[in-house]
Amino acid sequence: MVKPPLQTRDRLLDAANRLFYAEGIRAVSVDAVAAKAGVTKRTLYYHFRSKDDLIEAYLSSRDQPNLNAFKSWFEEADGPLAGRIAAIFAGVAKAAKSPKWKGCGFLRTAAELANMPGHPAIKIGAAHKKRFESWLTDILRNENIEEPELLARQIVLLMDGAFSTMLVHRDPAYIETAGLAAASLVEAGLREI
Repeated sequence: MVKPPLQTRDRLLDAANRLFYAEGIRAVSVDAVAAKAGVTKRTLYYHFRSKDDLIEAYLSSRDQPNLNAFKSWFEEADGPLAGRIAAIFAGVAKAAKSPKWKGCGFLRTAAELANMPGHPAIKIGAAHKKRFESWLTDILRNENIEEPELLARQIVLLMDGAFSTMLVHRDPAYIETAGLAAASLVEAGLREI
């Protein structure tokens, strides 16, 4: 029995997710993605016009799961706002302890495509980062923090800087330290009101 196209597309996206995240988008061929999904290259091209379309779909598929993880870590944390913000960083630190962890897929893809600023994947990565920043801004605004946009941007910079530093040193302690810095910024923002 032939599987419906949606299932095939999902298998291709799953294969692309695993391979692109583990090895990088430039290192992985469409042949490898098709083989991992158990389909022909022709079938892959039936669902995705090009490798660039597949890369775009790969990043799009990571957007909500990543944002949902951040939201979950925040919402599951007890205590004051600063501690709940730090919990996001602690969640990333816990994930980074896995041998399968390879950093932020959005940042890694942006680095691989740095010479192609108009690439759709760059735009998806930028939109993902902006959604995270907007979500933080809303949280901070609801807590009556002065200049919530500025503080949200500072937290994003701490997060992305820690992602980069962890890739260099392979040490989750960097993101834990960034979480402490973010918590300190939040506490300072609360005291100013």
